[in-house]
Amino acid sequence: MYGYDQNAGLGQPHPGHQGYATTPPPYAGAPGQQGGYAEPPLYPEPSPPSLAEAVKAFTAGSLAVEDFQQIFATSKIYCPRGDNPGFLALHNTQQPVIPLFTSLKELRRYAGRESKYFTVTGAEVLDLLPTGYGFVLDMEGEHRMVVDAKAVEEMVDFAMRRMYG
Repeated sequence: MYGYDQNAGLGQPHPGHQGYATTPPPYAGAPGQQGGYAEPPLYPEPSPPSLAEAVKAFTAGSLAVEDFQQIFATSKIYCPRGDNPGFLALHNTQQPVIPLFTSLKELRRYAGRESKYFTVTGAEVLDLLPTGYGFVLDMEGEHRMVVDAKAVEEMVDFAMRRMYG
C-alpha cells in the first residue's frame, strides 16, 4: 500500500518469530487451484459490440432500440470542447445539437488533430445534455446518426425506467 510491499516475506520466517512461516491467506485460491487464480474459461464470453458497431447495426436496422440504448449508456463518448466547460453546440441546424463521437479517430476527423476534447459515458451525456438539445454521433463518419431532442427525452425515460423500475 503506502510505500511497502504487503506480500514481502510471505512464506519466509518473520524476523520476530523464530521458525514461524506465514502462509497465504485462505482466500488466495480455492481447492485444486494453483496460485489463487481461476482457470481461464475455455470459451470466453463474447464482448459487447463497440458503440461504433452499435451505431452501424442500429442504422442498418439490425439492432433493437433498447439494445442500442444500453450500449450507448455504458460507452465512452468523445466530446469536442472549447475554452469554457461544457458541450459545444451547433445552432445552425433545425434544432440545436451536440456533436459526439464514438472514438478519438472520429472526433479528430471532424475537429482536427489538435482539437481539445473530454470523455463521458453515454449515461452522463443523457444526464448533462441541456433540455431541448439533440446530438449527432460521428458527424463526419460513414454511419452518422442524428438523435433529436424528443428521442433524447425517450432515451432518458428508458434509462430511468431501467434504473428505477
